[in-house]
Amino acid sequence: MAIFVYAENINGVYKKAAFEAVSYAKAIAEKAGDSVTAIAINPTDASDLLYKYGADKVINVKDEGLKNFSAKAYAQAVNEVAEGNIIVFPHTTDASSIAPMLAISKGSSLITNVIAAPDSVSPFEVKRKAFSGKGFMHAKADTSSVIITVSQNAYGVKENQASGSEEVKNLSVANEDTKVINHEQSSGKLDLKEAEIVVSAGRGMKGPENWGMIEDLAQVLGAATASSKPVADIGWRPHAEHVGQTGKAISPNLYIAVGISGAIQHLAGVNGSKTIVVINNDPEAPFFKAADYGVVGDAFQIIPALTEKIKAFKGQ
Repeated sequence: MAIFVYAENINGVYKKAAFEAVSYAKAIAEKAGDSVTAIAINPTDASDLLYKYGADKVINVKDEGLKNFSAKAYAQAVNEVAEGNIIVFPHTTDASSIAPMLAISKGSSLITNVIAAPDSVSPFEVKRKAFSGKGFMHAKADTSSVIITVSQNAYGVKENQASGSEEVKNLSVANEDTKVINHEQSSGKLDLKEAEIVVSAGRGMKGPENWGMIEDLAQVLGAATASSKPVADIGWRPHAEHVGQTGKAISPNLYIAVGISGAIQHLAGVNGSKTIVVINNDPEAPFFKAADYGVVGDAFQIIPALTEKIKAFKGQ
């Protein structure tokens, strides 16, 4: 029986998280000697994009009633087509609301925030984040049927070309509870939760007029921009950029924090980052205790100089 994976899209366009989930499902399939079937709801992107990361089959669900997102309706749709004992979801906001509903419907074990390939497939044992990302645990499913969500940027996107085949499935799922969700998408900027590099700044920037240097550094690095909660609260930056316990939780490969003190609430949203660089003029800033690398100094001198050095390095 195939390993199933939910390939999330926004307005028909596959998210990077979908490719990571397919990559992860392929790792399970290779361990179990099985195949991968991806489920996509109303995609406009070609299935070839999923074959590239290991999907042996794509079930293309067509349903006009699912044009607007509803966790309950999407869970019902996935339930109708997913016949395997293992179903993989990305740990995105939408997918993380579908997975528990599906687990209840199927009587499956649910393991969230998975960060590594499974230690064992039968029984299913895997490493996951715990305590708001401050620790890790090895979870073991107590049923043969298991649903997992894969933490973004944890396993990675890995090419594993499959020949692939597509099946179009027409459904008519009742979607009375639907609500129109405005997704932050297609602004030309990187998706903050999917970005591999994030440049973030706080009140140390002294005002919104100084954010140009943060955006310049992010552009040179191919990074997304983020901010601390106080900065979003006073309107210097949009709330969509707020990372922390009450904002977005992110796990990039590199997180650069500029002028952020590093309160525990902020750390809760960024401690999944693989490498943290802190730039602050206060040597006693709490963030330095969590940093892999720290620079004590004036950000208004350091950031422009760093940006120019990276430009010169890339130009070589």
